Amino acid sequence: MPQESATSVDQPAVQQSLADVTFDTLPGDGFEDALTHLPAGSRLAVVLTPHLGMDQTVEKTVLASERGYEVVPHVAARFIKDADELDRIAGRLQEAGVTDVFVPGGDRDEPAGKFESALDLLLELERLGYDFDEVGIGGYPTGHKEIPTATLHDAMRRKAPHATYLVTQMCFDADAIVDWIDGVRDRGIDLPVEVGIAGVMEYRRLMTLARRWGVTNPLEFARKTAGVFTFLRELVLSGGHYAPDDMLPVIATKQDDPRYDIRRLRLYTFNQTKETEAWRQEWLSE
Repeated sequence: MPQESATSVDQPAVQQSLADVTFDTLPGDGFEDALTHLPAGSRLAVVLTPHLGMDQTVEKTVLASERGYEVVPHVAARFIKDADELDRIAGRLQEAGVTDVFVPGGDRDEPAGKFESALDLLLELERLGYDFDEVGIGGYPTGHKEIPTATLHDAMRRKAPHATYLVTQMCFDADAIVDWIDGVRDRGIDLPVEVGIAGVMEYRRLMTLARRWGVTNPLEFARKTAGVFTFLRELVLSGGHYAPDDMLPVIATKQDDPRYDIRRLRLYTFNQTKETEAWRQEWLSE
């Protein structure tokens, strides 16, 4: 059963927030098995993992699209060499029926080619004549350890005119997400938000996956994605098995508020879709 009791939360609001979600998935080992645990026609994002690169993201996007899923691939700027490669990737995605892409900068110290940032790639997509219905860009409710906050704010301001929605990086602090959206609105950016939270996960398996992705120090991975202190606190409190029950009521109560314009949740599953979908259905059936 969900950890929160039905009497302590706005159950209809939570159920509404879980009725329409994006499942964030990894393109490597376990991807096809992860698909088998998702409802037919689900919306899923296919991320880019540094050691696999863009080709695997594209391949798995095409596969999932052929199986009837609504797929949102990550098209990471710093992993694409030039306009020709971008043209090939974008063209293949369109042929597969993809209408929505997420464009991050990409977690890579040195770019593979000419695209230093997500903005560079967004501008090149437009120059090449690609006009996806939806284009997502990233946001960091708890900041980024390698990028100053002022730089993040300026980058979002410049990218926003070329995007249709924001996606928040995985965060374990619902209040930080709400505060971050408030700040975004105060800066005049009105794009709808897809709020990223971790799905159900078993920490030992997450750490194993992190090493498989090439992250030699899993705590460094946690620090990049969620904040190491928050991560460790949740690890201790959860006994090694995490579900985002405490976050749901906070996010759900803001979902109908036009100031926040929260479009949906994005559940970072790390391919643990069986556990995450069972948890979601448990909430929906309450």
